[in-house]
Amino acid sequence: MALHIIKLCVGVSAIEDLAAWQRERIREQKARGEKPRLFHATLQTPKRQKELLDGGSLYWVIKGTIQVRQKLVGFEEGQKEDGSPCCRMLLDAKLVPVRPAPRRAFQGWRYLSDDDAPEDLGSGGSDDLAALPPDMRRALLDLGLI
Repeated sequence: MALHIIKLCVGVSAIEDLAAWQRERIREQKARGEKPRLFHATLQTPKRQKELLDGGSLYWVIKGTIQVRQKLVGFEEGQKEDGSPCCRMLLDAKLVPVRPAPRRAFQGWRYLSDDDAPEDLGSGGSDDLAALPPDMRRALLDLGLI
């Protein structure tokens, strides 16, 4: 059974904003001549990396709701822009929308069990929200209807 990580996505108001921010990050890396890749830098290194890399994802909390996930593809030591050491959680580029699930604010990241992780949108449920346009889904979410 996979283990996941959950993290607040600060400064982002929608999945599309996160996607645009990540595209820009890749573009900047290419412009600097670096190998383009997505990662999230964090101070604390997860101790359960083997479990996380066995199908785990990083679930992003956007505006108080788990809305999207990205598959974890690796971990490495790195440095933040200020030179301080960090752990880089390497991420797959694909953003997978999930069934919206409310989540209170917290600091840092937390482990998330497979049983507690929301299912992907488009996974075949009869009330499939994946068919809705992103703007409509976001409006319904803002109104507390989903």
